[in-house]
Amino acid sequence: MPPTTQYKRGDVVLVNFVFSEETGVKRRPALVVSSDAYHQGRQEAIIAAITSNVGRLLIGDHIVSRWEEAGLLYPSVVTGIIRTTKQSMISRRLGALVESDMRGIEAKLRQVLVL
Repeated sequence: MPPTTQYKRGDVVLVNFVFSEETGVKRRPALVVSSDAYHQGRQEAIIAAITSNVGRLLIGDHIVSRWEEAGLLYPSVVTGIIRTTKQSMISRRLGALVESDMRGIEAKLRQVLVL
């Protein structure tokens, strides 16, 4: 199967998130956290939700220090809410996180997933 990767780890993308209660959908930014190797054999990407609610931090949440460079409109938090989505369901790429923010998010993912 030829690679269909349009997005890579660290990309900030716009995607429809289904509420966990499956009561609706909200278009929101998300961070691609899956690796390029993961994308090689799959049509999916693993993403983490991004919110502009910086006033409430929970386990796994990381405040994005350079949010404007990532293509975000407001100060934002990458949350510990992780989903798998078809790459074809991603509307578009907004930008990418800088390496220092990615390192912080990787540490949070290790904490949440006990890796």
